[in-house]
Amino acid sequence: VGRVLLASRNFANDATFDIKKCDIHRLEEGPPTTAVLTREEGLKYYKIMQTVRRMELKADQLYKQKIIRGFCHLYDGQEACCMGLEAGINPTDHVITAYRAHGFTYTRGLPVREILAELTGRRGGCAKGKGGSMHMYAKNFYGGNGIVGAQGQIFEAYNMAALWKLPCIFICENNRYGMGTSVERAAASTDYYKRGDFIPGIRVDGMDVLCVREATKFAAAYCRSGKGPMLMELQTYRYHGHSMSDPGVSYRTREEIQEVRSKSDPIMLLKDRMVNNNLASIEELKEIDVEVRKEIEDAAQFATADPEPPLEELGYHIYSRDPPFEVRGANQWIKYKSVS
Repeated sequence: VGRVLLASRNFANDATFDIKKCDIHRLEEGPPTTAVLTREEGLKYYKIMQTVRRMELKADQLYKQKIIRGFCHLYDGQEACCMGLEAGINPTDHVITAYRAHGFTYTRGLPVREILAELTGRRGGCAKGKGGSMHMYAKNFYGGNGIVGAQGQIFEAYNMAALWKLPCIFICENNRYGMGTSVERAAASTDYYKRGDFIPGIRVDGMDVLCVREATKFAAAYCRSGKGPMLMELQTYRYHGHSMSDPGVSYRTREEIQEVRSKSDPIMLLKDRMVNNNLASIEELKEIDVEVRKEIEDAAQFATADPEPPLEELGYHIYSRDPPFEVRGANQWIKYKSVS
């Protein structure tokens, strides 16, 4: 007869943490410097961030096996940004992001298998295999987009948002490098949170999920009250290169990457806080890790076995609710049917 040992343990329901004070621009005061984390929230954030991390590592593997092709920008290292932002807004709020989109696609509610299948260009992908890494969409999430912060356009957007007092939060995920150029080499002023000029701004520790959550709640409350837009700079870091074609070590040292990993990894910071404040046990978090790994493995199986979309569907889904029409192909004799 197998014996079962049940070790019951009482965890705390919540804990209060000191978080880094945000730098502020054109504001009397910034977000709070303490945050309450419940056990339930902590476990949820941990699982989501760990899922994004594992999903990106799996995408790296599939890319190296040539199962994922083309552009692929990975999000590992920046998980506290997408998680903290989602935790600070409502599912009914609208989000739009740049090309490093996988993390947001997951926090906005799409399952891993649909994200990985989109990366492999299969029918079961969230954009039916036609969008790939940079163009994924979910409810109230208008996808990854190929261009970010093109200077003239962003200042034009700032100006219009301020003139019309739009409830819009502009977010700069400052991961210290624009492709292979460090911020110090690219910008005479690296205070991106002040770049809105007449728009108030905050600079946030983007490696701390609680910092990001509190700053987002603060910015959202400001916007919802009708005061107009706000700018948020999240100081974060990406472990991978800019994209899969960038090894990421020609313009920065391996030691730098290692130091960030060992001192300010967002998942490790959350884990330490939870364990040290009796919100969770190491064993429990390890169980979550095992669960996450399995989910990622299953999703990867699906993403490699699922069929590619057929050629005749090339012109489908151009419009959402329109009668079918014809799309011209590569020459005028090739026609594709477009169905909504």
